[in-house]
Amino acid sequence: MGPNLSLRILFVVPYAPTRIRTRPLNLIKSLVSAGHRITLATLWSDEEELQAIRSLNGELENLIAEKIPATRKIWNCLQALPGRKPIQAFYSWNPRLAERIARAVRTQHFDIIHVEHLRGAKYALLLNETGLTQGRKHIPLVWDSVDCISELFSRALRQSHTFRARRTAGFELGRTQKFEGWLANQFERTLVTSESDRQGLLRLAEKQNHKCRPESKIPIQERITVVPNGVDLSYFSPSDESREPQTLVITGKMSYHANITAVVRFVREIMPKIWAELPQTSLWIVGKDPSPEIRKLGTSKIVEETGDCDGRETPKSRIHVTGTVKDIRPYLRKATLAVAPIRYAAGIQNKVLEAMACGTPVVATREAVGDIRACPGKDLLVAQNGQELAQSILALLKNRKLRTGLGHAGRTFTESNHDWQKIARELTLIYENACS
Repeated sequence: MGPNLSLRILFVVPYAPTRIRTRPLNLIKSLVSAGHRITLATLWSDEEELQAIRSLNGELENLIAEKIPATRKIWNCLQALPGRKPIQAFYSWNPRLAERIARAVRTQHFDIIHVEHLRGAKYALLLNETGLTQGRKHIPLVWDSVDCISELFSRALRQSHTFRARRTAGFELGRTQKFEGWLANQFERTLVTSESDRQGLLRLAEKQNHKCRPESKIPIQERITVVPNGVDLSYFSPSDESREPQTLVITGKMSYHANITAVVRFVREIMPKIWAELPQTSLWIVGKDPSPEIRKLGTSKIVEETGDCDGRETPKSRIHVTGTVKDIRPYLRKATLAVAPIRYAAGIQNKVLEAMACGTPVVATREAVGDIRACPGKDLLVAQNGQELAQSILALLKNRKLRTGLGHAGRTFTESNHDWQKIARELTLIYENACS
């Protein structure tokens, strides 16, 4: 297949592509913009997700969408419990969607099939088992692992603030390590968002290398490829609005265990140091489905646990928990700076890229930056520990010139390195190599 030819792609996503699930949404949009024709097969849980899927319909060649109710997810988990495979691999299984995907492969022409996430793996394996052929032509299948979930579980087991997350990680870790390593050997190409995730998945895959598909002639080191996350640069952009003085913002899905751990510890350990010097500083916690621990931060008083503030109580008027918002951009554009205090993570943190794209100065932990190739001190500030995190925030709050330079540099960095259009071109080359 020659370069720059239009491909017909079956794109399977085990959850609705939305602005929260930004990777599949923007890959689809960018691939369509590049001239490729996409059939999207996906699941939705509520009316909001259904509307998000339907908004894509005009850009798609075909849409295959099925509802997955909460009862189905619970049943899937219960079925997985006695076995040896991770619950994640069963969580999004919908027999009706699987049947429609298989029918589409039998009756339509596709050049390549793209399946996302460990939750989509069962659909990918089903297609492998039934034989991805049309006539005499084999259809390559690319599995987008996104992250190395085993690495995430390993970190959560050691560091998560929530008992539930530690218990889940402990139960799932061994299962997931074996399954991910085996799974990476089953397809023509496996994608991840960062080099650290690639190395983690590669270690697991090499342990299972004797279990790879017989027709796999390409070394596993070449089959696992990094396709980073981007940011929608036209949507996340700077504005002319003035910023609120001494205002911090943290964004993310606030039911996610890594975000819960990060926010709770940030409020308890770092904010007292900020308030000791700049008592008028406010914190906005912006994100969907805040957990009880997160909601409590905005409704009750916290006794500060460090000696910096002598145990004084903190008025909660300085902490605002928004819950779900229709648009996070106003919060990013109005804040003095964005903070990403993640203690453990996998992949690339979209929240960091989105803030930088809005021209908002960012202070992040080393774990939040991960494999983002930004220059510390120039594009954003990176803290190695809690003390550095507090000092960096205070330095920015006190220095407008430093904030302005950092904001401009962050925007420039995202334009140069995380444009979805460029990433879609890289992905197209992977598709074409898999087809050749």
